[in-house]
Amino acid sequence: MRKARLASTDVKVRIGIGSIGPSGSEPGAEFDEFVDAIEKAGIDSLWLPDFVSQGGPDATIGMAWAAARTQNLKVGTGVLVLPGRNPSLVAAQLATMAVLAPKRILPAFGVRAATKRERQFYPVDGTRADVFEEALVVVRRLLTEESVTHHGAYFHLDEARVVPRPQKPLDLWLGGRADVGLRRVGRLADGWLGSFLTPDEAARARTVIEDAARESGREVEDDHYGTNISIVLPGIDPDTALQRAVAQRPDVDPKSLVADGWDGAAELVRRYVEGGLTKFVVRPAGPVADWQGFIDEFTAEMGPLED
Repeated sequence: MRKARLASTDVKVRIGIGSIGPSGSEPGAEFDEFVDAIEKAGIDSLWLPDFVSQGGPDATIGMAWAAARTQNLKVGTGVLVLPGRNPSLVAAQLATMAVLAPKRILPAFGVRAATKRERQFYPVDGTRADVFEEALVVVRRLLTEESVTHHGAYFHLDEARVVPRPQKPLDLWLGGRADVGLRRVGRLADGWLGSFLTPDEAARARTVIEDAARESGREVEDDHYGTNISIVLPGIDPDTALQRAVAQRPDVDPKSLVADGWDGAAELVRRYVEGGLTKFVVRPAGPVADWQGFIDEFTAEMGPLED
């Protein structure tokens, strides 16, 4: 039934899972079992948040580990904070992962961490947005050019090389929801992964990105627009989930940003697809005690939505 509701859009919908933090005393073993189960279930992708102090694996190390344990699973960051990191080393890490796991590494970057506690881990000298844009340029050049000489406001390179480089250039996606960030996607990025936007806002965001890309003589591919979806399931406190949404978007009814169960998630996907989005990351809105049950339900409920 749900597949039929989306079939008329004639688009390829892909839905991945946002990582679940460990719930037991052996987070390493739990992450391994989680990754193995996702691979076995044939789920499209796993997306790791850049959280240092919330219990999950480091995003870049976790990507490499998950890719090494699997053969088909795509692994992405949702999203990796770029300012505060050395962009040359980021490029080298991504290049190595992309060579070892071709077509399965999906980097998405953000300007800053979502919470105040996390932001202290990414100090920068200078305006964060400016550092971000220059760092992104450095990452892309190192991933695509034989030798890079760059002398900017924040980064200086002379005949720098990253070896080996992937044969196919990596698509670099960005997060963001403010207009300045959306225009940055159009100017500099290959795709967009939003969060905490209503379907109507997401549709407008795509238009802003398209306009900015056109003005810059660029084009973001038609199926490179996506968003995170936070879902409340039995055992997850809905009030806590709604409070988190309010903290991110105090100007919007939080119930319009958080999916109420699998039916609510399916309805949000349908509405986002109508607005031009085709890539989705479903994240539980709180700790999940039975992650295998979550994967089973995800496969049964969200799998039919993919064309």
